[in-house]
Amino acid sequence: MMKRYENLDLISTKKTFSDFRRWQKERKTKQKDLSYQVPHVDPPEYQQLHENQANTLLSWIGHSTFVIQTNGITVVTDPVWAKRMGTAKRLTAPGIAINDMPTVDIVLISHGHYDHLHFSSIRKLKENPHFFVPVGLGRLFRRKGYQHVTECSWWDTVEYRGTFFTFVPAQHWTRRTLLDMNTSHWGGWIIHTDGQPTFYFAGDSGYFRGFREIGERFSIDYALLPIGAYEPEWFMGPQHVTPEEAVQAFMDCQANIFIPMHYGAFRLADDTPQEALDRLVSEWQRRQLDLERLRCLKLGEVLNCCG
Repeated sequence: MMKRYENLDLISTKKTFSDFRRWQKERKTKQKDLSYQVPHVDPPEYQQLHENQANTLLSWIGHSTFVIQTNGITVVTDPVWAKRMGTAKRLTAPGIAINDMPTVDIVLISHGHYDHLHFSSIRKLKENPHFFVPVGLGRLFRRKGYQHVTECSWWDTVEYRGTFFTFVPAQHWTRRTLLDMNTSHWGGWIIHTDGQPTFYFAGDSGYFRGFREIGERFSIDYALLPIGAYEPEWFMGPQHVTPEEAVQAFMDCQANIFIPMHYGAFRLADDTPQEALDRLVSEWQRRQLDLERLRCLKLGEVLNCCG
């Protein structure tokens, strides 16, 4: 029998079929304005990723997909260039077309949900990257023919060419088929290199005490935190933070810069990209935080993290 993984404090994200039906019934009564789209950077900036030799650069492709270049390597998180998620069409095109991507050295996977692990996208990445994945996911990758795969449990650290990757907790769950519920784990990743900025890619998570412990263990420069797919909160709460909870998570992990993600690409819940951003900014202002510490990236924008 395959192992089933759990959250800290055994927090359950399980919902019943009745809960799902209640959500779908409520959803029919809501009229949402989906006219706002996350803007793309214009003109495109992806050429910087091909020419970069020494800088630490970050670019948001969309949803939870980022390109991070640090210490001479290129890292991609949760690579998803899918045009659809289920029956729903993608809301905005990826910030960088997959054919315009640089060669990728490392792929980080937060968990096995389809909006974070899309094998059709992975197959189109250039060269033959090494995959760092949660414990339990390695067998799926190897079954699909990938050999350069390293599984990690929470707090495991692996090294690649002088850059270190630590798999850290999140509060979530995972499933790809009817039979594999929570048979692999979920989490976020800390990317740290001596003398370079430290990144915290949170993956997908509800609010939990782990954010504070992560901040106590690492000195984080850039926190890449989710802000979308939170409504209705009674249904999504244990597995997805609200924008207000994301701000609290940012404060808990004591990061310098907040970069929001997990919004604007797919309609996974009832909130809209505009609502997520509005609530984020409102909470930021309510707490009187420095606006320069909040960086809402355009799709495809390349941020120089050294200056």
